[in-house]
Amino acid sequence: MAKKVSIPRDYPQTLEEIKNRVRAAQYEAFKVVNRELVVLYWDIGSIIVRRQQEQSWGKSVVEQLAADLQQEFPGIAGFSARNIWYMRRFYLTYHESSKLQPLVAEIGWSHNLIILDKCKDDQQREFYIRMARKFGWTKDVLSIRIQDQAYEKTLLGQTNFEKNLPESLKNQAKLAVRDEYTFDFLELGDEHSERELERAIIARIEQFLREMGGMFAFMGSQYRLEIEGDEFFIDLLLYHRILKCLVAVELKISDFKPEYVGKMQFYLAALDDRVRLPDENPSIGMILCRDKKRAVVEYALRESNKPIGVASYRIVRRLPAALRGKLPEPAQIERLLEAVELPKRADLSGGEEGV
Repeated sequence: MAKKVSIPRDYPQTLEEIKNRVRAAQYEAFKVVNRELVVLYWDIGSIIVRRQQEQSWGKSVVEQLAADLQQEFPGIAGFSARNIWYMRRFYLTYHESSKLQPLVAEIGWSHNLIILDKCKDDQQREFYIRMARKFGWTKDVLSIRIQDQAYEKTLLGQTNFEKNLPESLKNQAKLAVRDEYTFDFLELGDEHSERELERAIIARIEQFLREMGGMFAFMGSQYRLEIEGDEFFIDLLLYHRILKCLVAVELKISDFKPEYVGKMQFYLAALDDRVRLPDENPSIGMILCRDKKRAVVEYALRESNKPIGVASYRIVRRLPAALRGKLPEPAQIERLLEAVELPKRADLSGGEEGV
């Protein structure tokens, strides 16, 4: 008869701790393998370019190289002629950019191919590389974000954070409030009430938080504030994990109106005075409207002394009109991208660069 094993009381917690450690090790191992694969493809691309320059290698030579590599390494995918041409293009795209070289090894090869195909300049590429790495976007999510113009919508976000937040927070806060959001997961018709919109969001809160950027935690709906016997209710109260601040969200099914800013200022003042913890940063407001006129928003936010952003929402995914002509200056974009911090990694040329 087998001897009965006495299980310590803290065994389940210990088991869970070990399992989490194993998963973390697996993830770290995957990242190392991915990084080495991208470095390998970079090196192959570099060799192809050099041979083309020195010996005029043409299409037939590259196709022969692909066939020979596939024969020599039958268990390793990725040596098709098409993929080798991608390696060449990958190297040519980034070899003169000491800034982007260390970043491309932080995301998967399939992610890099999507960005190569769909992004047209280095700042746009940098944005999607950093965001995909920081938020763990799958290749499908990355494709959707590019199609939905997340880059342009982030850069065009209308806020007054520049003058109402400290230097250490303003750029990260700008990344947290986009110009437009798409809630195509909500089961709503074109005509709906604000209460119906709120209920639909609560029913799909996980998808909502993911669309909002992945760094928000849900604190409650119709969040109650009592001030001198009167009750006030914030539609949604969120918490931003990086900014370490409360985020009040007001839902409006109409176009933006200037008076919405005054109401939000009142909510933020009350939150900062009565709800915010001592170690938290100033609360931020987000007004989500069905639509907005940019000049009206700019005037309404100009004199506000509380950090507020105004965004529009849609419940059907569509490709908006071209926005590129309205983007900020490159220097402004660069400062914003620096807020999407990544860990320090070795670059593809063997040096070290901090990002």
